Amino acid sequence: MSQAQPLAGRVAVVTGALGKLGPIWIGGLLDAGATVAGVDLEAAPISAEFEALQGQCGKARLHLYRADVRERAQLDAARDRVLAELGVPHVLVNNAGIDQPPNTDAPQYRLDEIPPEVFQRVLQVNTFGTFQVSQVFGTEMAKAGRGAIINVGSMYAEISPDMRLYDHLGFDPPFLKPPAYGASKAAVLNLTKYLAGFWGPHGVRVNAISPGGVLGGQDEEFKRKLNEKIPLRRMAEASDLVGPLVFLASDASAYVTGINLQVDGGITVW
Repeated sequence: MSQAQPLAGRVAVVTGALGKLGPIWIGGLLDAGATVAGVDLEAAPISAEFEALQGQCGKARLHLYRADVRERAQLDAARDRVLAELGVPHVLVNNAGIDQPPNTDAPQYRLDEIPPEVFQRVLQVNTFGTFQVSQVFGTEMAKAGRGAIINVGSMYAEISPDMRLYDHLGFDPPFLKPPAYGASKAAVLNLTKYLAGFWGPHGVRVNAISPGGVLGGQDEEFKRKLNEKIPLRRMAEASDLVGPLVFLASDASAYVTGINLQVDGGITVW
């Protein structure tokens, strides 16, 4: 195994493969030498970013399996295909999740108006989904006596959103970062510790990585406000996330388990 490709010959599973962060994780894993099994909803369109990665590395190294992280039968079927076609995964990235950026096309609610099903759906995908995918693939890793699971957290697992970041948008009702989002990610961090303790004796390491704000088409006023709150005075580039992920996925972190690696420019120090 070369230093340049610390994951050469290894298989990684990434959920939420077709979303915003999915291609970032996948690209980093591919560059590190891994073969990647992406997992996403049946209805999710193949993104240009995913298609580009598949074009660069070929379908032999980047596969796509369809499953809803909330549906056990679908996950079991995806696992069986991965085992048959690629073998027991060495790496699992629990990336599938629901976030709500400011968007005039999405329903906006005041705090007292948030429907129960809206709150519950976020918990179902972000927290229960992470647990269920870990059950399905992590159990196979434990049987094999090795593996690295990386759960995707968030800076909002540690701090609360500052709604003043959005007050220039002029939405009515004003935009609210969903309260279920941070709650779901905080639960993921505790679940990370639980699974690290449970599977540690079986050679499976479980850690979390918590990104801060990642650049992706945000308006200039939002970026200015957020950058003022970040000690490094900038939002994350996609490349800022790759090194920490590969560290947690590879033997470079062989004695690291149960941690939350905050990749947030220092915003959570305040």
